[in-house]
Amino acid sequence: MGVSGLWVRRLAFVSVVVNVGIVVTGGAVRLTASGLGCPTVPYCTEDSFVPTAELGGHGVIEFTNRTLTSVIGLVALATLVAVWRDRPRRRDLLGPAIALLVGIPAQALLGAVTVLTELNPWTVMGHFLLSMLLIAAAVVLWVRSNEAPGGTAAVVPAPLRLLTRGLLAVLAAVLLLGTVVTGTGPHAGDPDSPRMGFDLAVVSQLHADGVLLLVGLTIALWAGLLAVRAPQRVLRAAVALISVEFAQGLIGFVQYFTDLPVLLVGFHLLGAGLVNVFAVRLYLSMRVRLPLAEAGVTGAESAGELRPELLR
Repeated sequence: MGVSGLWVRRLAFVSVVVNVGIVVTGGAVRLTASGLGCPTVPYCTEDSFVPTAELGGHGVIEFTNRTLTSVIGLVALATLVAVWRDRPRRRDLLGPAIALLVGIPAQALLGAVTVLTELNPWTVMGHFLLSMLLIAAAVVLWVRSNEAPGGTAAVVPAPLRLLTRGLLAVLAAVLLLGTVVTGTGPHAGDPDSPRMGFDLAVVSQLHADGVLLLVGLTIALWAGLLAVRAPQRVLRAAVALISVEFAQGLIGFVQYFTDLPVLLVGFHLLGAGLVNVFAVRLYLSMRVRLPLAEAGVTGAESAGELRPELLR
């Protein structure tokens, strides 16, 4: 049984790209102080759906980001239709495809609340974290669409899979702390927007500590994978994640000690999305799909020993 259709695989990859992209464009709105460029929803002003000349460039930037949300919605809808029409229909793809489509109105609603509360940092935090969840769902869909249908079996020992789950939990904490730093520091999206009120040095240090823990766990995981002679694709996924984490950490430290220049903050947002992508991809690389005939014997999530040819 082959992998999913070409359109499913292509649209799944596009879903990853656009969901990472909207994080970057949303960051551009905040970094250019355009968060209230369109001061109301769903119209840009009380009398106009599109930005008026009086709103200037800020209105154009904010409205463009809103328009991109519609593009992501169309991609999500097209992806779900492609998954539904694909034969044989795969239930393991329907879940993440539905999650991506449902996430669009949820994001739109949260975005509306964010504007109406004049960029309350707590709602901005929720907006970003929901994007991270949608990115993870898109990666799951993309990886699965490139695999044949069937059950799964582990290719690394259970302790290393458990360590990877811990790594994902630490990543979630790092992303959360990153939003707290953002909600405390400058670049609020509008000069009059409220801030969280924490000590910026303290929350930045906590975020940095989380990053160091994340990188340390990833290196330890890579060493463990080497020790058990994990498949090359798993080792490559681990190295890729370490590389992205190092780049992201470097950007984070440089931006902090250079007073948060806008361009570096934008790259840091991109890096957050990419770390999320590569971390989920690493976890998914730790199992293989079995042919449907064998899946009934092996089970949906086997932790037993695999045949040697599956480990290559």
